[in-house]
Amino acid sequence: MAPEIQKAVRGFVAQELKGRHAELDSLAEAPLPLYDRFRETGLTNWWLPKESGGQGLTLSDSVDIVNELAYGDAGAAFTLFISILGTSMVSLYGSEELKERYLASMAERGSYCATLGSERNAGSELGRIETVAARSGDELVLNGEKYFSTNAGFADFLLVVAVSAEDPGDHLAVLVPRDTPGVSIVRRWDVIGLRSSATYEVHFEDCRVPAGNRLNGNGLRLLEIGLNASRTLIATTALGTARRIRDLCMDYAKTKRFRDSTLVDSPVFAAKLGQMEMQIDVMKSQCRQAARDYDAIMESPDPATAFAKQGTLKSALTAKMFCGQTGWDVATVGSEMFGGLGYTNDHPIGKLLRDMRYVSIVEGGDDVLRDLVFSRYVIPIPRRS
Repeated sequence: MAPEIQKAVRGFVAQELKGRHAELDSLAEAPLPLYDRFRETGLTNWWLPKESGGQGLTLSDSVDIVNELAYGDAGAAFTLFISILGTSMVSLYGSEELKERYLASMAERGSYCATLGSERNAGSELGRIETVAARSGDELVLNGEKYFSTNAGFADFLLVVAVSAEDPGDHLAVLVPRDTPGVSIVRRWDVIGLRSSATYEVHFEDCRVPAGNRLNGNGLRLLEIGLNASRTLIATTALGTARRIRDLCMDYAKTKRFRDSTLVDSPVFAAKLGQMEMQIDVMKSQCRQAARDYDAIMESPDPATAFAKQGTLKSALTAKMFCGQTGWDVATVGSEMFGGLGYTNDHPIGKLLRDMRYVSIVEGGDDVLRDLVFSRYVIPIPRRS
């Protein structure tokens, strides 16, 4: 990450996020005004390609940026990076018209998109989704309901994965402008963590869009490809949150009386913080490796074809699983260190514990990802590495 970008991000975190845990944990009306202030840094949607008017920063750059943002607030980080899921799918598999109309607008306005895959009955088994896209002349007509979609309430467009009415074995990824008739927000979920973000249930009823709004390829495969970037950055929020927990523990230990000294002089505390530091270092390595793998494909002559062949990156899966599980270990030890205070809402540690939990849940719970690693990388011996 360039020094000027690091300075801008750290300045935003210091001014808008640190010390505001109660405000950021309030489930206030979305989007929070602080996201407009992030736009003033010029970094909103920093990953959008230069040909669409964006800065074209790499996923490796994104890991560094999200690490800093999540140190201040994981929910804010999630809101600011989760559009990478939908925009990367459009960038790789959308028509030139879609890229010019929607990605260029996002780069110019600093706005958002949302991706809609999960449903009530499908959960992580996206092959069972029931939202249907039917061809009607030069249009696609969507009907169905999507369960969890972050930023959908204020997005420029929704990227919807639906099953084909004509071929139940085929799935489509369809770009739907947010203001299209037939799109309605059912509710905003009352989540227990990441409360500065906003996740919605969305309903589609006879929602019509041009047939050209379909991306090129099977919708489930395209979603799988897009998840490589967002899963890597979800893992990175665990890294930033773990760093914050470590620092809070150190600050607390310097003044907390323990026997004849302070907690920071206790060998038990030293062992726990030494373990934490090791875990944070490995988490960082995992996130950076996943980002390097992703960037290597993006820098290849034909990344769309390369990703279509590759699908899910092993390093993105393992980074998300490892960082979610390790981050939870860090959060658990950190909260215990504060005693009873660690089980209250009076101290930021309680919020950080709840924020950390999302890493192992969203975009595929750990059991789902374990199965993916097994089926893609354990069974096929030639693909082991």
